[in-house]
Amino acid sequence: TFTTKEFDLLTFLAEHPNHVYSKEELFKKIWEMESVGDIATVTVHIKKIREKIEENTSKPKYIETIWGVGYRFRL
Repeated sequence: TFTTKEFDLLTFLAEHPNHVYSKEELFKKIWEMESVGDIATVTVHIKKIREKIEENTSKPKYIETIWGVGYRFRL
């Protein structure tokens, strides 16, 4: 089961496959007016999503980390 923010984040990435988004961009898109938080929230949510959808979280197939840039949903 996904939390609302996990679902929103996964849906957003899946709707824009192969596009790389920075943590800052994802934070602004998903948390919108709740920008009182920390962009580390994005990292935590990505980790939780991976635990739910990936067979091997150390080698993610769907949500790929682009080091120094951000994340993308890979098809």
